[in-house]
Amino acid sequence: MRKLLYIIIGMSLLIACSYDESLELCQLQVQLEYPENSVGPYAGARVELKAIGRDALFVDSTDRQGVAHFEVTPGIYEASTSSQFIDSTTTIWWRYHFNGVRSMIVVSPDSLNATSIPLKMSKKRIVH
Repeated sequence: MRKLLYIIIGMSLLIACSYDESLELCQLQVQLEYPENSVGPYAGARVELKAIGRDALFVDSTDRQGVAHFEVTPGIYEASTSSQFIDSTTTIWWRYHFNGVRSMIVVSPDSLNATSIPLKMSKKRIVH
């Protein structure tokens, strides 16, 4: 009887230990869409990606094309950005503020995993 009990316990441990728990990561690209007649895409704009229903926040900066690249687990996310750009190419300097948010972004291994955020712009003159 004891041998049978040890065999059952041993088998259950082998079955429990054979479970492979690995996280599948998905690529997500977030493209910032700048308004017409604005400075256009630039490198370094901060983009935040928040996992809905979980306490997870991912942060990345855009590349020169205005795209932030994330590698996250499948789920539902919200992407937001709030950045500023100072244009000092002329004698009158301007500070541009860009804000935008995109909710309910579904990330899964079998979807495109690319989205865009349309941005709102405000502009302020810097007086020296």
